[in-house]
Amino acid sequence: MSERMIEGLRIHIDRDLCVGFGDCVDEAPGVFEMDPEDIAVFVNEVGSITREGLIEACASCPVDALTAVDEKGAQLAP
Repeated sequence: MSERMIEGLRIHIDRDLCVGFGDCVDEAPGVFEMDPEDIAVFVNEVGSITREGLIEACASCPVDALTAVDEKGAQLAP
């Protein structure tokens, strides 16, 4: 599992669940990209995105491979 703090949210990518649909990349190309195995990863330098946009991108994953958790530990997506 890969994790990064972005816009005050802890974002997890569960690489075992990801099957490469790419919806996260469509929603947030400045945050996510597909690696050579067609699995979601974070881009090296995260671009500009709103908190809401990040939550929407995580919620867009059809297999729930992305999780967004706020500062208080509440899961906001999926």
